[in-house]
Parts: sequence; C-alpha cells; structure tokens
Amino acid sequence: MARTKGNRSGGTPATVALDRAGVAYTPRSYVHDPAVASYGMEAAQALDVEPARVLKTLLVRVDGALAVGVVPVDRQLDLKAVAAALGGKRAELADPKDAERSTGYVVGGISPIGQRTSLRTVVDDSAQAYDTVLVSGGRRGFDIELAPCDLAAATGATYAAIARR
Repeated sequence: MARTKGNRSGGTPATVALDRAGVAYTPRSYVHDPAVASYGMEAAQALDVEPARVLKTLLVRVDGALAVGVVPVDRQLDLKAVAAALGGKRAELADPKDAERSTGYVVGGISPIGQRTSLRTVVDDSAQAYDTVLVSGGRRGFDIELAPCDLAAATGATYAAIARR
C-alpha cells in the first residue's frame, strides 16, 4: 500500500493525520458528479470497488452528544445499534450543519479521520472481513484505502454490528 509522507500540497486533514501517524494508505481519486444522489455508491462505482468495502461516515447524536457511525455504503446505519454500541439509549442522525461544523468537512466528503473535533466512533464490524476498506479522504471525489485495523486506530474506533440492509 502506498503512503504519502508529510504535508503535501492538496492534502486533507485526513491524509495529514495519517501521514503524521505513519499509517499506510492509498489515495483514490475519481471525478465527482455534483448531481449524484449517493456519494458512497458513486465512489464504489467510479473506483470499481464492491460497495461493502466502501464506508460512509455518518454523524449521530447519541443521548444528545455527537458521535460517528461508519457503515458500508450499501447499508443503512441502525440507530438503535449505534446507540447501544456507545452505551446510550437513543440516537438520531445529526443535522448536516452540525456535522460540517464539528468535523470541518462538507457533507459528502466527511472523513472519519482528521476531524476538527475528536468524537467517539463506531465502525460496522463487517469492515473486518476485508484486507482494506475505503473511506472519504476529506473531500468529494477523494477516498482513502487502508486496512480496517488502521482505520480503527486512526479514529480510536470500536467495532460493532451497527449496519442494516
């Protein structure tokens, strides 16, 4: 797997965080269509990767506190499961403006890595079935491919079954 070193021109907070941590990753760019309805499915198709390996980053409020759920793009976040995984009672999707303000990224380009504010993060346990997974690299049209264990380490995440069909 390639690794980009240092704060290179055009880097994102996600790549800078991975570079600083010495985590191996492969940058994967594609041409983003602003009219597309599903950013994650667009990435899977453009990069010719099975959707189960491409993960979307969703911000939630669990008992009022922001947190992050990371699930395959071909599935939905199970709000009850993410609340339970974080020791809470109730979860709801966060307002997109709150998500952007907290992470420093725009919707459709929110990476679980290098967020402005460190939030509790849960990655769906299905990610562990793959050698590598892809997550947003911090902007639309740019993903990062890395090992699931490195994703968990870079975000301080735990694994739990938080996705449903």
